[in-house]
Amino acid sequence: MLYTIKRLGLDHEHGFHLDVRLVSDELEGGVETVEAKLQDGDADLIDIDYISTARERTDGAPIVAIHPYGRTVGGLVTPTDSMISDLSDLPDRRIGVVRRLDKNWILVRAACREHYGFDPDEVAMPVEAGSKVELTRLLRDSEVDAILQFWPIVPEITETGDYHEVLPMSRLVQDLSETNRKLPISTFLTSETCLEENPDAVRGFKGAYRDAVERLTTDDELWVDIGDRLMYEDDPAVVRAVRDGWRDMVVADWDEETIVGMNRLFDHLLDVAGAEALGVDRIPNGMFRQEVRPS
Repeated sequence: MLYTIKRLGLDHEHGFHLDVRLVSDELEGGVETVEAKLQDGDADLIDIDYISTARERTDGAPIVAIHPYGRTVGGLVTPTDSMISDLSDLPDRRIGVVRRLDKNWILVRAACREHYGFDPDEVAMPVEAGSKVELTRLLRDSEVDAILQFWPIVPEITETGDYHEVLPMSRLVQDLSETNRKLPISTFLTSETCLEENPDAVRGFKGAYRDAVERLTTDDELWVDIGDRLMYEDDPAVVRAVRDGWRDMVVADWDEETIVGMNRLFDHLLDVAGAEALGVDRIPNGMFRQEVRPS
């Protein structure tokens, strides 16, 4: 999406300059690297799940969610010949996770408690990988029985036929939220200072984002270019799978009903999984900012 904004000049069209910086998905000072960059003033905008946002804002971080991104969750992936066919098969299994506070693991814990009466954090063996690359290695080296991998990486793992996706986490999002409305799990964040000092740039980004989503959901040729330029696994089947997954994941905009649904999902996760699993006991006031006033 960021590549599309730059390639089509949508940032300049909407009155701002987008400078994309790549960082790792590891921890820095106890938080994910992207969060650390925002809180340290090294970035103006990031995207991350709203449970992590609530956790950091509750701890005092002056961060706000200004626009949805999408249902950025993952999938439960196992070897093709695995006996794991659904969540009920997780007890006594080694399950690879990036970290225990990862949203995918929280969703699995909540769903297992809700539907099967057990907590996999207690009866399975979660193995923290620390990064998505290490997570894939754990599966391929048979050090775990299954992994909860991020959605765009799943096609790269499963395209060989040796592994398959047992369950997409997006299904759990909709099930636990008790709504058919597609809910974003991740949002774009900025700092309160940046929002106050650069509201026009933030509003410009929101406009460029909507335009990019429109192109990416309708223009298949653009995805061919993305596969050639951005994906190290440029197998056309993988590119198409990532394209279709992205289109299913993305949320172009939000309204009050969306935010009500996000709060309902959070409350349900809190009720089922508990504050210890989520790392936070509430959505703090002022976290979601639907409207950005011009300067």
